[in-house]
Amino acid sequence: MDEIVVLITTGSEAEARSIARVLVEQELVACVNVLPGVRSIFRWEGQVAEEQECLLMAKTVSQAFDRVATAVKSMHSYRLPEVIALPIQQGLPEYLSWVREVIKPTGQTA
Repeated sequence: MDEIVVLITTGSEAEARSIARVLVEQELVACVNVLPGVRSIFRWEGQVAEEQECLLMAKTVSQAFDRVATAVKSMHSYRLPEVIALPIQQGLPEYLSWVREVIKPTGQTA
């Protein structure tokens, strides 16, 4: 399995915490860091916008990405939420092993 970090932005810390808890409870991710106070500047519907957001950093495996994205979309208040993944190039072997161990195998549901 290939370990990844999934980045998700939300409009509030409460929404971020709710999404993070569900992802962990459903064993789709091993851990989520919730980083409030992120300032995002982006182009949306032809305009440059600036918003205060919360960033989630979820650790999981690439095989779980589609399930994570589906779960996030079902809970998220944004019409088009940011859900992107970055590969983990290196990490403490014991930590990466733990990430792999706690992710529910493909096809299982909570």
